[in-house]
Formats: sequence, structure tokens, C-alpha cells
Amino acid sequence: MTIPADRLRILFVITSLQVGGAERMLLKLVSRMAPSHDLAVVSLAKRGALACEFEQAGAEVSALGMRGLQSTPAAIARLVHRIRAWRPQLMSTWMYHADLLGGLAARLTGLPPVAWNIRYGGLLNPQINRATRVVIRTNALLSGTLPKKILCCSEAARRIHVEAGYRDDRFHVIPNGFDLQQFQPSAEARTSVRQELGLSEDDLLIGLVARWHPDKDQPGFIRAAAALGQQYKNAHFVLVGDLCDTDNSSLVRLISEANLIGRAHLLGRRSDIPRITAALDIATSSSIVEAFSNTLGEAMACSVPCVTTDVGDSAYIVGDTGKVVPSQNPSALARAWAELIAMPDTSRRELGQRARKRVGEEFELDIVTRQYEAAFREIIHESDSEPIK
Repeated sequence: MTIPADRLRILFVITSLQVGGAERMLLKLVSRMAPSHDLAVVSLAKRGALACEFEQAGAEVSALGMRGLQSTPAAIARLVHRIRAWRPQLMSTWMYHADLLGGLAARLTGLPPVAWNIRYGGLLNPQINRATRVVIRTNALLSGTLPKKILCCSEAARRIHVEAGYRDDRFHVIPNGFDLQQFQPSAEARTSVRQELGLSEDDLLIGLVARWHPDKDQPGFIRAAAALGQQYKNAHFVLVGDLCDTDNSSLVRLISEANLIGRAHLLGRRSDIPRITAALDIATSSSIVEAFSNTLGEAMACSVPCVTTDVGDSAYIVGDTGKVVPSQNPSALARAWAELIAMPDTSRRELGQRARKRVGEEFELDIVTRQYEAAFREIIHESDSEPIK
């Protein structure tokens, strides 16, 4: 197969195509790369909720249907067949299981060089199950032989994985990227979301966009909301993401115990995240564990000031355009919100404008895409230059 020198042929392998931060970032990357390159995406599991969006973006999509440890040999065999049939110049694997199985399958074919992609910053998190810990330890042992390079979304994630035994000289950090056309300030969104929630233009709206998960610490967000709500009676709080809805009895109970019924709004999974984000007065990441927060970058792109816990690369993302507080400290979170609310409106707007400017200069999606393309080309070039053994 003859491929134009400027056109890449890349096979992406990811653990699943369900809705998540890593999956969304891969979708954004594929959407930007697909017009100029030949791309295919393989899910280790089923096709998933995002499969059609990947196809619409211009990638071929297939799924291995892997279900548990017993199906691993068959999944590897199917992946080997896919690699041999599609003959990529490079294979980019995303997340731990895809890194391991994709690396092994590539080694069996002897064809493409492999770039691992690490998206997680919480190796010490007790929520990680035993099987995944085994995969992580195995990857650390093989990190000097299976991948040509390990692409990582944050400096904090790189550091913690090197401490866990991953090869430091394999790492290359590329941040998440954000589309400033999709995420931008919108007075119309501010008005329409308040109408949807039954709020007035003068009501404050503080938001958390994150799936219901211990890593995201929604209970801490609710406790901070209860504290702030005593001081600002016009403060309202919105939670958006999988399981952040009225069917979540644990979350509903937290809101009731915090006396926030009618002031905490549960929107669940939404397809209009840019609209909701642009409607916020303050965006929040209350996470205990993060690598590189999409929530922060998207809010900053909308010129919304952010308050974040100091985890992963969050403090670096926000820079001097928002507030950073310790994790698992609702009182500090509430105080930071209050400090932003107390600012003159012009000062808070200027803070948001600086936030959008920072995203445009450091994390804009086209910039990040070019960094990925440059890394992919470097790996392919180094692989092509290696002597035949």
C-alpha cells in the first residue's frame, strides 16, 4: 500500500466507546484528523454510545466484544486480524487495558509501532479494582519494550506513573484540547438555561459537569453549596453528568440533607454541555482525582471563571484565571466561590476573558491536534529508520 508522505494511517484502540473524558478527547482528535488522514478505531468492548459519532467524524469503527478475562485470548486474536487487514503505519492505544492488549497484538503482528496513551492521574486511588491494578503493574514492566512512546495528558499523570515504574524516557505530555467555536461565551445560553431552570437573571449559577463517581466528589460539592447557600440566598447549583439525576437516591438524599431542594438542579447526561457551561457564573471541579480536567478547559473557553481542587494538572490549567483549593475541603471551596462572587462584575468578566485567552493560547484543539500529529510522525519516522534485525 502506498500512502502519501503527508497522510497518516492510524489505528486507534481504546477500552470502550462509552461516554467519558478519554473517549471524548479521542473523538475530538479523530474529528480534527480524519479529513487529512486514514483513521480506524477499535473498541475492546462493544461499539458503545459514541461509535456512531466516530463514524460520522470519518473513522472506521469496529468492536471486539471483549467481556472479562476469559475472552482476552479471542479479543487479542481478533485485534491481530484487524491490524493485519488494515495495515496501519502506527497504532495509538488509549487507557490501560487497550495499552496492554494493543501492545501485545502489535508485537504478534510485527507491523506497526505503538504509542500508548495514559489518561488517569489516580494510581493511589483505592477505587481501582484488583484486575486493573494487575494490568497497570504489567504495563509498567513492559513500558520499555511494547510502546515506542507513551503519550500522556498531564504532567501530574506522567510523574505518578514514572513513580509506579513506567519508563520515564518514553513519556511525552500532550494536554487535552478544546474547540473554541463549540465552547464560547453566550448571553443567549445564560438566559435560556435560567428559563429552563425557573431562575431569574439575577440568580447565581454554579455548576459541576462530571459523572457521578467517587473521584469527582459530588458530596463535597453539595456540602460546599450548603455553606455558600446560607450566605447567598440567590445562589443555585447545577450538576450535569451520568447518574446526576433524580433517579440517584444517594445524591437526592445529600441534597435534601443539605436543605438545597429547589436550589440544586440535577440535569443528568446532556447533549448541550456547551450551552449549559456558557450559562454558568462559576464552574467547578471538586475532584479528588484528575489528570487533565475537560470541565475546566470547556468552562474557561466559555469565559466562565473556575474554582478547582488542586489535583492533577488543574492548578496549571486555571493558572491565574481562577481559584485553586485543597481537595476534600468543602469549606475552602465555598470560600473561593464567595471570593469570586464578591468581585465587581467587571473584574469577574475580565477574569473569564483571560481564561478564554489562556485556552486559546495553550489548549486550543487545533494546537493539540498538531502536537499529536507531530508525535505520531516522529514515532513512524524513528520506526522506519530502525535497522532490520
